[in-house]
Amino acid sequence: MAEEPLFQRLCIVGPGLVGSSILRVAKERGDIAATLVATARSEHTLERVRALGIADVVEADAAKAVQGCDAVILCVPVGAYAGVMAHIAPHLAQGCILSDVGSTKGSVLRDLTPLLPEGVHLIPAHPMAGTEHSGPDAGFAELFKGRWCIVTPPPGADPAAVEKVRALWERAGSMIETMDAVTHDKVVAIVSHLPHLIAFTICGTADDLAQETREAVLRFAASGFRDFTRIAASDVDMWRDIFLNNREAVLEMLARLTEDAQAFGRAIRWGEAGFIEDRIRRGRKIRRSLIELKQA
Repeated sequence: MAEEPLFQRLCIVGPGLVGSSILRVAKERGDIAATLVATARSEHTLERVRALGIADVVEADAAKAVQGCDAVILCVPVGAYAGVMAHIAPHLAQGCILSDVGSTKGSVLRDLTPLLPEGVHLIPAHPMAGTEHSGPDAGFAELFKGRWCIVTPPPGADPAAVEKVRALWERAGSMIETMDAVTHDKVVAIVSHLPHLIAFTICGTADDLAQETREAVLRFAASGFRDFTRIAASDVDMWRDIFLNNREAVLEMLARLTEDAQAFGRAIRWGEAGFIEDRIRRGRKIRRSLIELKQA
């Protein structure tokens, strides 16, 4: 016998890649929510959600969409949180769990907490899953399977609400970790935000090369450069907001990377083979660890 749904009415605000994937896995399983609601600013997005049949209710007005919902998940770029929250906050039901999927967490608490109505439980979360594609057509039910989801409940969060958010992501196939927002932002700065920054920079450098050289780069791109271009193809609005809203952690990690890169450069300049070999071995060790953890 199937488990009872965790929520009676779950609203996804912004059914893009991640939001539509939540809708898909919830639709497929049937034990996450009895009724699935989707809302978006774009009429095209709303039309695609209707056509895909991944939500029971599709509503253009987010304020109407969240009414009567016992769970609402923000799946919009983190820079849009404050504006969306100002619009929906008066319409959130007592006891509603408000969560999100944003890649920064300090900014989530900063932007949402002051507008949080009494009796609404804010339990932020971050599924560490995605692709370079965006929009409702890019989603798929298996996106979260075997991937980590980091839950970052604020101090004093309701334990039952935290457990429900954890259960949602477990049912979606994720492994769960709980940490505070500051730690989360430092961790994702090194494992996600900095690699994207590097990818955007390398592709920008290649694009700035003289035309003849740039064409050769694109024609003979090896797998390493192709990997960077896959990362660099990510959503513009989302990544702009991530960098601006995780500024301190990204800059801290970038400073450390810059020092390490300069040390590597010095080793190349002065022929320090031992230093170079050590860095390569450490890279191989990290890769083996990821494979052992089934994260690669």
